[in-house]
Amino acid sequence: MGRIHVVFKKEDIDPVQMKGKTAVVFDVLFATTTITAALADNALSVIPVYDHLHAKEKAKSMKEPYLLAGEDQGRRIDGFHHPLRTYLQPHIENKHLILSTTNGTVALQRSSQADYLYAASLLNNPAMAAYLYERHFEKTILLVCSGSSGRYTMEDFYGVGSLVHHLMSFADWELSDAAKTAWYFYQGNASTPVDLLANSRIGSLLLNAGMAHEEIEFAAREGLFEAIPVYDRKTGQIKEEKHVFN
Repeated sequence: MGRIHVVFKKEDIDPVQMKGKTAVVFDVLFATTTITAALADNALSVIPVYDHLHAKEKAKSMKEPYLLAGEDQGRRIDGFHHPLRTYLQPHIENKHLILSTTNGTVALQRSSQADYLYAASLLNNPAMAAYLYERHFEKTILLVCSGSSGRYTMEDFYGVGSLVHHLMSFADWELSDAAKTAWYFYQGNASTPVDLLANSRIGSLLLNAGMAHEEIEFAAREGLFEAIPVYDRKTGQIKEEKHVFN
């Protein structure tokens, strides 16, 4: 029987302890949502980086077409594309996306010593659950919430609960107390996913800063894609696993 644990924020990630583990990173608003969508929109890969300087360093070595996209504390990085699907979709096909965000891409970098590393969101949680059940049922899986500036975030915890819910539809996993709590929160939440994301601290901040409500609505579309974003430690790229679900 597989085991499921939860990491509440990126600052709690111990890169050394990631070795030998299977990890799934969530940044529902918006890094892992952007990654899932970019791969579904036929990006060649997504390259998560620590910051804009790391992004520019990566760009120097690229021989294939790429886009730089990123935000820092919710503000678009000067000279970068806005890191939301609305802005990226018209430009991303057959290009690599070098992505820098305040929380999600940092969480992915800090988790990169895991034996297997994935990016998940509400968009692909049902497909991710099926994939994890088929590939990793006998293993310990760490579900990593990116959080925000050292704080727990409700939307990432909800995303974790969603994945646990779909995992439990395949088999009885051994859940930590945090994983059980996320699952119960997901099942017992009385709000719609859109309202929950919009009323979260990060969702409220982004909407008050002028972000379109449609971006929240998109992030809340559970099961829209079957993309499985897999991190390759050798290349630093996230690519879509081509997988046929039974």
